[in-house]
Amino acid sequence: MLVKDKLEAVLNVGLRVPSIMLLEVLYRWDVSSFFQKIQRSSLNNNPLFQYKYLALYLHYVGYILSLVLLTLPRQHLVKLYLYVLTALLLFAGHQVSRDYVRSELDSGYEGPLYLEALSLNRFSTALIAQLVVCTLCSCVMQTKRIWLFSAHLLPLVARLCLVPLETIVFINRFAMIFTGLEVIYFLASNLLVPYNLAKTAYRELVQVVEVYGLLALGMSLWNQLVLPVLFMCFWLVLFALQIYTYFSSRDKPTSRERLLFLFLTSIAECCSTPYSLLGLVFTVSFVALGVLTLCKFYLQGYRAFMNDNTMHRGMTEGITLLILAVQTGLIELQVIHRAFLLSIILFIVVASILQSMLEIADPIVLALGASRDKSLWKHFRAVSLCLFLLVFPAYMAYMICQFFHMDFWLLIIISSSILTSLQVLGTLLIYILFMVEEVRKEPVQNMDDVIYYVNGTYRLLEFLVALVVVAYGVSETVFGEWTVMGSTIIFIHSYYNVWLRAQLGWQSFLMRRDAVNKIKSLPTASDLQLEQYNDICAICYQDMKSAVITPCSHFFHAGCLKKWLYVQETCPLCHKQLKSQSQPANATAAPAQDILPANPNPAEAGQGEPVAEENKTVTQNGVPVEESQARSSSSHANPDPEPEGQAEEAGPSQGSGESCLSAKQRLIGVPIF
Repeated sequence: MLVKDKLEAVLNVGLRVPSIMLLEVLYRWDVSSFFQKIQRSSLNNNPLFQYKYLALYLHYVGYILSLVLLTLPRQHLVKLYLYVLTALLLFAGHQVSRDYVRSELDSGYEGPLYLEALSLNRFSTALIAQLVVCTLCSCVMQTKRIWLFSAHLLPLVARLCLVPLETIVFINRFAMIFTGLEVIYFLASNLLVPYNLAKTAYRELVQVVEVYGLLALGMSLWNQLVLPVLFMCFWLVLFALQIYTYFSSRDKPTSRERLLFLFLTSIAECCSTPYSLLGLVFTVSFVALGVLTLCKFYLQGYRAFMNDNTMHRGMTEGITLLILAVQTGLIELQVIHRAFLLSIILFIVVASILQSMLEIADPIVLALGASRDKSLWKHFRAVSLCLFLLVFPAYMAYMICQFFHMDFWLLIIISSSILTSLQVLGTLLIYILFMVEEVRKEPVQNMDDVIYYVNGTYRLLEFLVALVVVAYGVSETVFGEWTVMGSTIIFIHSYYNVWLRAQLGWQSFLMRRDAVNKIKSLPTASDLQLEQYNDICAICYQDMKSAVITPCSHFFHAGCLKKWLYVQETCPLCHKQLKSQSQPANATAAPAQDILPANPNPAEAGQGEPVAEENKTVTQNGVPVEESQARSSSSHANPDPEPEGQAEEAGPSQGSGESCLSAKQRLIGVPIF
């Protein structure tokens, strides 16, 4: 059953490719120039070429027939191809009969066949060919009435009966007329079939539009016709024909530079119409999808297909190609100009594919560096892909600068490759930091600060690249040729790649500075307080050897709370606002009795009587430490919801049974710029 479904899917695509080929030919066919050539040739007196407007109407009828073939259901499309195949077989049978009659007329021998070897050989060959044609026609039409397809055997039967050669010529013509009448009768009996199909299709379309709407109708036709695969197959056939035509007309081998030029010119030849341009768009989309799938498979193996990411589908590259082709008027250019423009467009598409590969590889590489996985093969795959993404974009930018003169547009194009290399460099540096920490077997102090500085450095380099592009564009606009399109691109580039990046970077810096100031203003817990608290950090679920105390008397790791304050300025447990205190940054925590008063009763506190150490009950905000710790522990498992409706500000991870996160894994999510 699976093989049958695959065969039907292949037929559904393969049988519709000729209809798009016909649309391509009709679009390229210039009727006016065709008739001008006819008028200058000997066919001008032919009555078939006297009516120009009739040919124009037939030209548009060809478009309609192509669209009908494109949208015809698969079952009817298979029947149509079988009918066409039968007609071709009958034509081949009559061609064999005509050739046999001509050969007999040329030989002039009218005697028995067995007396002349050549005559018997010709007869045997023609008879075998005619029997094969009759058998194939009967099988294709699925009928046992083989005599319906045997009219072209009459000349052979007449020759076997020693009929004169002049009479055999008339018998051959009669056989052709008889077959033609059969075809006409078949067409007349099925004359209303197209009308009935159109009527049924119209009713179904109206019902679908009334129930589901036009969008559902479009999606249904898109899925049934498999348009992306169909146009890709059409373009590949067109490209293969173009390559075959070139190599079949040349005898000498082609150099490497010539092969590159041949590749570009062949692609340029195969995108000269809207149909072939759509075919190229879908082909690029599938190629990009294949490259991204191979990238994921190279990094993760078969696990990459278990949780597939729908963001990387290759459509971004195809849409980019389509927009650039329409904006630049690609199909209206000459072949040479189109080839050079295609080289730039394909460079942009390849740069987009590399950026998508980086988006796939970046979280995998960082997660691999933060984990304890010691598989050398996994690390080799991750590092080798990053090195490829580091070197290849820079090599592409260098090569395109060798072929084209540097201007504003080219600088925008190569800046994307430079930014990709910078991002890969930052990823590799963070990966190296994680691996160094793994080798040292102890955590690196202020690892999040180091990662922030690394990310901030390459983000700053990205900002400088964008700033250089804008400065170069402004200089060309002021001192060179001013265009509306160029000024618009400069404005958009300045806003999105310069202003927004600078604004986001400055906001990130201010948030980080405020978080650091808040952490420095909080008191540090003493050893006695940590011993009395006897709990884990509610953010990372790790034991606390050092901690800071919030104004609401909650204990957290300083690094964990700092990263929490990068996101929001509330306590992770009670969601109270954490405001900076006036305490100096180097101030240490007060004694335990100042933060956790020994006796909640002021009257008893004022008596000044000594209290036995074993009977002393240390309280926290009037609540005994034991009860406070119980509440704190319960708050780890189920923190109270925020009373003011700020439910979207998620608290710490819930569930005391959760496994503790690695410190390096938490560092990956540090917001930078």
